[in-house]
Amino acid sequence: MRQHARRYQRIRTLALSAGVVLGMMAATFGPQMAHAAALKSAKKSRVNTNEQNAKQPDASPEQLQAAERVLVGSYECEFGKRVSVARNPANSGYFNLNFGSQSWLMKPVLTQTGTIRLEDVKGATLMIQILTKSMLMDVKAGHRVVDGCVHDVQRAAQADLDKQPPRPGLFDTAAAPAEKN
Repeated sequence: MRQHARRYQRIRTLALSAGVVLGMMAATFGPQMAHAAALKSAKKSRVNTNEQNAKQPDASPEQLQAAERVLVGSYECEFGKRVSVARNPANSGYFNLNFGSQSWLMKPVLTQTGTIRLEDVKGATLMIQILTKSMLMDVKAGHRVVDGCVHDVQRAAQADLDKQPPRPGLFDTAAAPAEKN
């Protein structure tokens, strides 16, 4: 009986050790592997210049309204990366998005919250543009390709927000009026 208990204890110890090692490996290499998979998938959805200049369906009034709010130009992103957005010369209401050697033809969509979504016409990539930053997503893989992308207009908006005094929060007791008994 003791022999079986010792053997069980050794197997359990080895299994726990292997689990710890695998967990450490996943924590170390998981994000890198996910990023590599996202880039690989993004490269597959890359379009060439001929596809960008191919005739697209005419933009709807909503799409043209959203296109007016798209920030055109260069974005500085995390890790020294850059994204650029330019109007597509062949298709009114569409944009060319470039990230490194990758490029996509994007269609703008205005959401109810005011967020601008630049959606790849092939449905593989998405750029989300909010007040103070933007991010590029690989929709198929479900990962961010690059985050923290900031256009000059977004940088100025963040500076304006930083100048404003903090507003009381929901749980800020210092700003709550004193109760009368």
